[in-house]
Amino acid sequence: MLTVLSAKELLGPSSRTMRFEGEDLDAAVSFFVVDLAPGEGPDQHVHPYAEVFIPLLGAAMFMSDDLRREAGPDEVIVVGPNTAHGFKTSGTERLSMVCIHANGRMITEWLDEGAQ
Repeated sequence: MLTVLSAKELLGPSSRTMRFEGEDLDAAVSFFVVDLAPGEGPDQHVHPYAEVFIPLLGAAMFMSDDLRREAGPDEVIVVGPNTAHGFKTSGTERLSMVCIHANGRMITEWLDEGAQ
């Protein structure tokens, strides 16, 4: 089977971020391609699987427990399963980044009620 999806199909109604969940296509991976303004990004959360981040443009400040680490292009960030983490776009540029979820469905537990 070969399936080609357009970026338009993966965009939310009022979002510049693409979202793909592979389970329905027999793919054991999901991902976001985020396009975020400075200061934007998800609050602390956990997944029962690893997540891999590949910044393409701009930079992000990653948070995990008490650790803070800025990362940008030419770096790959790996967060292990059940590890609290979040990130915010840092600097003045928009952030373009691929966020790979090692699962066919995204499973997220937000650590702060109402957070995202």
